[in-house]
Amino acid sequence: MKNIQKTALVTGANKGIGKAISIKLIEKGIRVIGTSTTKNGVKIINEYTKKNGFGLILDLRDTSSIQEKIKEIYTKKYSIDILINNAGVKSDKLLVHMNKQEWEDTIKINLSSIFYISKAVIRSMIKKKEGRIITISSVIGYIGNKGQINYSASKSGLIGFHKSLALEVASKGITVNIVAPGLVETDFIKDLNIVKYKKYLSNIPMKRLGQAEEIADLVIFLSSNNASYITGQTLHINGGMYM
Repeated sequence: MKNIQKTALVTGANKGIGKAISIKLIEKGIRVIGTSTTKNGVKIINEYTKKNGFGLILDLRDTSSIQEKIKEIYTKKYSIDILINNAGVKSDKLLVHMNKQEWEDTIKINLSSIFYISKAVIRSMIKKKEGRIITISSVIGYIGNKGQINYSASKSGLIGFHKSLALEVASKGITVNIVAPGLVETDFIKDLNIVKYKKYLSNIPMKRLGQAEEIADLVIFLSSNNASYITGQTLHINGGMYM
């Protein structure tokens, strides 16, 4: 019997960790549907997926459109066997200066969108009695950070969500896990000044930043059959920054 090719949905797949994950999934023979908020981002995804996937625009702030986009994927006869919630934002300010929009947008994209996407794909996974849900969180959700109350709250909220969902679907052959990176060399940290950079580096026992490919390798493992008995977990990958 011919094996049916699996499909992964990866949010924020046009750069950084999302792109690294997508490329490694394709190397494993998995079709990738990658999302971006821009047409240029979709173009980048289409370029590297070639005939083994495609890109689409998805604005995670518009929660009402998420279900429509997932339906659109199913209409094209693609299943979603692996969901990688990678997209995220930060809007750093001390609480006294943070406005309502900066709080709400961060929570909406980093936390609420995970609810809507997971809800949109979970019935299909339950029906097949197989699936992987993996979300990229952050060490900041565990240790906190000045000026990142919104970001830290959104990442901490993922913990309870994933533990509860893991319990709900464990008997259905679906695993639900979090990968929590530390400081990784991507555009996400490009605004760090040299003082902050050195301060953060001093807190990493390995004395270096992580690479997107290293995060991707862990995600690939969790996506595989080798990780079929791992669920409801947060796997930290941070060079010893948090133990």
